[in-house]
Amino acid sequence: MKGPLLTSMLTVLTLTGLQAQSLPSVPKMVVGLTIDQLRTDYIEAFSSLYGEKGFKRLWKEGKVFLNVEYTFSGPDRSSAIAALYTGTTPSLNGIISNYRLDVSTLRTVSCVDDPDFMGFYTNDNSSPSQLLTSTVGDELKIATLGKGLVYAVAPFRDAAILGAGHAGNGAFWINEMTGKWAGTTYYNEFPWWANQYNDGNAADARIETMAWTLSQPEGSYKKNITIERFNETFRHKFADAKQYKFKRLLDSPFVNDEVNLMVDELLKNTAIGEDDIPDLLSVTFYAGNYNRLSLRDGSLEIQDAYARLDKSIAALLEAINKKAGLQNVVFFITSTGYTHPEGADLGRFRIPEGEFYLNRCAALLNMYLMALYGEGHYVEGYYDLQIYLNHKLIEEKQLSLAEVQTKSAEFLIQFSGVDEVFSANRFLLGAWSPDIQKRRNAFNRKRSGDLAISVLPGWAIVDERSQENPVVRYAHAPIPLIFLGGSIKPEIIRAPVTVDHIAPALARLMRIRAPNACTTSRLEIEHYHAEGNVPDFR
Repeated sequence: MKGPLLTSMLTVLTLTGLQAQSLPSVPKMVVGLTIDQLRTDYIEAFSSLYGEKGFKRLWKEGKVFLNVEYTFSGPDRSSAIAALYTGTTPSLNGIISNYRLDVSTLRTVSCVDDPDFMGFYTNDNSSPSQLLTSTVGDELKIATLGKGLVYAVAPFRDAAILGAGHAGNGAFWINEMTGKWAGTTYYNEFPWWANQYNDGNAADARIETMAWTLSQPEGSYKKNITIERFNETFRHKFADAKQYKFKRLLDSPFVNDEVNLMVDELLKNTAIGEDDIPDLLSVTFYAGNYNRLSLRDGSLEIQDAYARLDKSIAALLEAINKKAGLQNVVFFITSTGYTHPEGADLGRFRIPEGEFYLNRCAALLNMYLMALYGEGHYVEGYYDLQIYLNHKLIEEKQLSLAEVQTKSAEFLIQFSGVDEVFSANRFLLGAWSPDIQKRRNAFNRKRSGDLAISVLPGWAIVDERSQENPVVRYAHAPIPLIFLGGSIKPEIIRAPVTVDHIAPALARLMRIRAPNACTTSRLEIEHYHAEGNVPDFR
């Protein structure tokens, strides 16, 4: 059990005339549920499939923000989760994407790779060392002198580690090769109860019998959602994918049940939520497409995924309620703010399209720079619509890096399919506009490329080293943010809000400092008990 509450850090200071009951009590536990690729419009569209204890409960009892936005361009799972828990953008927290090009080795690396820390039940070496700022969990640890517990459970390595932060007690994710729950030595020893669970109850013990079929009668599903056809039913047996069977599991709504089973083990075997010192539990679910099926080809799967997600949310709420009581817990539920790109539209609809090859673009750029500045390997690498220049060569030739970047951008903008090209110098020193600011927020001067390319909508980005050729689509996909529990009053809010307000709101709930790079104000989510709903300092 943990020690007594640290009154100097966590209790509200009593000022003259301020009623002691004017601020809500500190929750015993804050639970962050990040649902990868969750969409508000899908939640609403499939509402006839839900029970009363999942989405409907959130909408009835929670404070629901229907339109939430990320303050940087191109979020993915890693950059989104880092932003949620740090309260800032990749420009400061350093997590620009799940994978990036390491300019020192010219190799693609994960945002949680770290050779200094070995893995449990995995060959991946991992830590949060690439995360450059503190998180809400880190600040909780500092405020409680380590007594507040911080855990993260997720299907994916990056989500677990970024959710647990630098000072967490543990991060757990599913090894997509073996189905076992994995961890890292960064968080010290792998707990005995997790070892025990892996020995007999992990997904590898059940995968051969697991099959995804409709969870509700066929007549419950919408038949007008696709433009081509509607499959009456489906059956996906994960084990049929052989060496990819656990990857298929991670791409399905069944993975949320696996996460809940691990959360149950954590709740049973740790002291989380048991005393007055607040704890933090970061949980990640999945709501994306199965095996990259498009809406056109997998509409039934998407609908059933949301029906099953509804049940998984209900199960998580009930598990937390049994452990600590929802009146003592505050949930926040939101999305990672992106969706997997769709395939090309059907040709007969004659929507403008094309193919953009980044590798060919980089090769031609190198030839152009050689014509301008002489022989040399000016382009060091390219990845994720970014081009990295050879700074050492540019310095040796006594060239201006800003000039080379500008000349490169002027050359690249002439390519078919290119909408705009942004140089690092333009991000750092160029004129301001709202669009530029979102792109600047996604740019980190130590990790991003010298040139960022924006491709026209409808064009496919072709990577000859990969089978995936995503089609660019800028259409906005609405995402929700929901607070539930404690003293939070039910309310539906349609006005847009940004995710950088979440971390300071959580810090306020736990009476701790906001993360060290968080500069935005908090969302007002608490209900004050004093007359007039605000503290009276008179």
